[in-house]
Amino acid sequence: MFVDIHVIQSVPPSNINRDDTGSPKTAYYGGVLRSRVSSQAWKKAVRGSFATTLKTDDLGVRTKQAVEKLVGRMTQLQPEIEAAQAQSRAKLVLEALGMKVDEVKLTRTQQKAVDAGEASAPAYGKTQYLVFWSNRQLDRLARLALDTEGKPSKAHAKAAADEEHGIEVALFGRMVADAADLNVDAAVQVAHAISTHAVTPEQDYYTAVDDANVEEETGAGMIGVIEFNSSTLYRFATVDVAGLHNNLGDPEATARAVEAFVNGFVASMPTGKQNTFANRTVPEAVLVCVREDRPVNLVGAFEDAVDNDGGFTRPSVARLVAELASVSEMGFTPAAVFTARGSDRGAAIGDVASPLPLPDLVASVGAAVRGSFPGGSQ
Repeated sequence: MFVDIHVIQSVPPSNINRDDTGSPKTAYYGGVLRSRVSSQAWKKAVRGSFATTLKTDDLGVRTKQAVEKLVGRMTQLQPEIEAAQAQSRAKLVLEALGMKVDEVKLTRTQQKAVDAGEASAPAYGKTQYLVFWSNRQLDRLARLALDTEGKPSKAHAKAAADEEHGIEVALFGRMVADAADLNVDAAVQVAHAISTHAVTPEQDYYTAVDDANVEEETGAGMIGVIEFNSSTLYRFATVDVAGLHNNLGDPEATARAVEAFVNGFVASMPTGKQNTFANRTVPEAVLVCVREDRPVNLVGAFEDAVDNDGGFTRPSVARLVAELASVSEMGFTPAAVFTARGSDRGAAIGDVASPLPLPDLVASVGAAVRGSFPGGSQ
């Protein structure tokens, strides 16, 4: 089973995902320039939404600072342990997994500051790359470090680090360069969001006044330029339910993970330049397709850029509905569909199925997932 999520969302002037020059990301599609938001940016936003929908045990952390995380847990479990011993044991556990821990190397300036007592020396080494850990795995590794004299065996370390992935790791996967047997295949694929229409980059020339210098000078205390655009975005993601269940090993946890992801993907927004633009919109239309064959991205609906005829949202939603009908006629018919809408501009989504409030849509998708397992009921 696959759960496909399609979203049409209008975003006002904004810069929610920047490139290395500070400009909003873009891409050419259908021969015209489109606004783009990277999949990584939206996955980070979805993960942020989990803080209010999932329990701590279901969450994880992607970090180089595993030593510090382990030491913190070890200290909670055994407050009398010495800091140096805790750090040594934490490094030994990570080394048993095949990971290298680099000691923090200070620049000459940083070392001078430490020697002069103007700064404190970093306490913890770091792994050479980011590793995604579930909170339960970090707890298990901390207990292993406390219970083992010297370096644990690789088998014991792997058993602690390769079970109880938690919902975050199970959804988004994990790659460990030095220990491929710890890799976790992601159960979620997220497309780069693109505008359904052509966009023209714009610039905001702004000034800032020095509040404490109003008498001597009438000019600005600072000037600058921020690039932005506005767009109606098509967003797509899909969840491989079988792969997710393989990562979690529990049907109920799998259903909860799907519900959390659907809710998070629909409701979240990347935070780039939000204080500047306050672009906190909600989707105009949401379409969720439950499929038994394969995922289907409906972006082809917008290969011909939508023309501005009193706005982009209404024709974009109509195009999405028509594209779903076309791929269904070809033979890629979803087993079930659910819809939601955030405004009358998304009214055409009602031609697919009666729109539901978002909590009801999420619950309906969760019920479909539960019903797909032996003994499950919808």
